[in-house]
Amino acid sequence: MKGSSGKPRAGAVRKAAHSKQVGTGGHGRKALEGKGPTPKAEDRSWHVAGKRKAAQERYEAAGGKGRAGGKGRAGGKGRSQRPGAPRGASGASQRSRSGDESEIVTGRNAVVEALRTKVPATTLYLAQRVEMDDRVRESLKMATNRGIPVLEVTRPELDRLAGDGGVHQGIALKVPAYEYAHPIELLDEVLAGDETPLFVALDGITDPRNLGAIIRSTAAFGGQGVIVPQRRSVGVTAAAWKTSAGAAARIPVAMAPNLTQTLKALKERGVFVLGLDGDGDVSLPGLEFADRPVAIVVGSEGKGLSRLVTETCDAIVSIPISAATESLNAGIAVSVALYEVARLRAAESA
Repeated sequence: MKGSSGKPRAGAVRKAAHSKQVGTGGHGRKALEGKGPTPKAEDRSWHVAGKRKAAQERYEAAGGKGRAGGKGRAGGKGRSQRPGAPRGASGASQRSRSGDESEIVTGRNAVVEALRTKVPATTLYLAQRVEMDDRVRESLKMATNRGIPVLEVTRPELDRLAGDGGVHQGIALKVPAYEYAHPIELLDEVLAGDETPLFVALDGITDPRNLGAIIRSTAAFGGQGVIVPQRRSVGVTAAAWKTSAGAAARIPVAMAPNLTQTLKALKERGVFVLGLDGDGDVSLPGLEFADRPVAIVVGSEGKGLSRLVTETCDAIVSIPISAATESLNAGIAVSVALYEVARLRAAESA
C-alpha cells in the first residue's frame, strides 16, 4: 500500500503469494501437555517436608540411636584438657584470626582458668593494692612458677589495658592472639575420644558477649566445641573470654572459612544439623536426633538464620515461648537447646 506521496507505508510488509506458514514441529502441543503432576512435598529435596524425610532416613540408616562404635553421653563425661588460646599442643590446625596481635584477658575467673590450662601468657598485670582472694593468689603463684612476668600497675593503667567497658577486677593477663581449630579436625578428635559430638555453630553473631555466653553454656551442657564463620562474625576476644567466665580456656572454638560448606561437610560425616528459629517446624521438647551427633546452629537475634544455612539444616527447631515474648536472645536460646539435648541423652543412657 502506498501513501499520498507514492512511497510504501512504513511498517507495511506484503507477504509473498507463494509463502506458507511453517509448523512448530509439535513443540506447542508438548508445552500444552505440562510437566506432569506436582511432586509430593516430601519428595522435593528443598521443601521442609523433604528435608525432614531425608533426615529421618539418615537417622534410621544410622540405627536410630547411639553413634556407631560410640556411646551417647549426657554431658558429664570428662575429656582431655585443650587450651583454648592457642591450641598448638592439640595437633589441630592453628588459624589465628587476628594475626600476631595479643589479647588482654580480664577478670579473676577468666585469668585463673587461662593460667590453669597453661595458655602461653606473656605478662600478668596486678593493680596496686589489689584485694588478694584465692583466685588472685593462685594466678600469682602459677605465673611465678612458670616464669611469667608479673607487673604491678595503677588502676588507671589497668583500665586502659582492659579497654572501654572492660571489668578487670584488679587483674589482667596478656596472651597471644587466639588460634582456632579446624571444624573437621575437631570432629575427628571428638570421635576418636569415643564421644557423641555436640557442637554449636554461629551464623551472623557479632556480639562478643553472646559468644562468651554460648561458650560457657556449651561447656556446662557437655558440648565439645563452638564453630564461628570467618566472615561477618565475632571472634574470641577479651570480652568473649570475660563473659565465658574462663570456659574459653576449656572449650575449643573452630573457624569455618564458609559456614554452609562446613555444615555440609559435617552432615557427610554423620552429624545432624539443627537450626534454631521461632518459626521452626520441629518443636524442641522431645527432639529426635538428640542421641546422634548434633550441631546446633543459631543466628542473630535480628536477622536469624541466613537462607543458605536454613536450606542446609536437617531440621529447623523452635523453642516454645510465651506469645508475649517475641524472641529469645541467641545465648539463651542455645542454652535451652543444649539443656534439652543433654537431658534427652541422659534419659537415653539411663
